[in-house]
Amino acid sequence: MEHPDHMAGYVSDKPALMRRLARIEGQIGGIKRMVEDEAYCVDVLTQVAAVNRALEGVSLKLLADHTNHCVRDAIAEGGDEADHKVDELLAAVERFART
Repeated sequence: MEHPDHMAGYVSDKPALMRRLARIEGQIGGIKRMVEDEAYCVDVLTQVAAVNRALEGVSLKLLADHTNHCVRDAIAEGGDEADHKVDELLAAVERFART
């Protein structure tokens, strides 16, 4: 969902996030090659676990940035937007907790 009138909370960290995502993309390419080469199952699973941990790290960073920027700003302004951002944050945490 886009919010064109709001700057993303991660903007200042965007280059670092892009580097992390590029590394994850490379890891996924490595996993594909491992499967193509019929690598040992446990070795493939080890790499999948590493990708999962890396994605969790990106998710936690995005969640922290959203909380510290978007939610904090909305709470400072108060009103319906604050309530909306808190509800949105709780829903995002719930989605993240299910993964």
